[in-house]
Amino acid sequence: MTLDDLAKTIAARTGADAATSWTAKLLAQGPEKCAEKFGEEAVEAIIEAVKGDRAALTAEAADVLFHLLVMLQSRNVAFSDVLDELSRRQNTSGIAEKESRS
Repeated sequence: MTLDDLAKTIAARTGADAATSWTAKLLAQGPEKCAEKFGEEAVEAIIEAVKGDRAALTAEAADVLFHLLVMLQSRNVAFSDVLDELSRRQNTSGIAEKESRS
């Protein structure tokens, strides 16, 4: 499964039965709850990265990616828009890109 496939699945679950779909349940709770859940998963990934548990970090990274896509969906931000932004930045150094935001 690619991230694009996952984003499409998440979009398809928008408005599904929240009793049978974790994605629909999160989306039904609104963007704030989706952002909160993404933050929780990001912190869990950080903890596993610090601890050095490769398997746990892998699992948490998958959770982070999933919840990022749910959060984007909750605000109607297309995953393709994020990919377009990454493409725009592709030939720019990270330092130059950060300086351009100042």
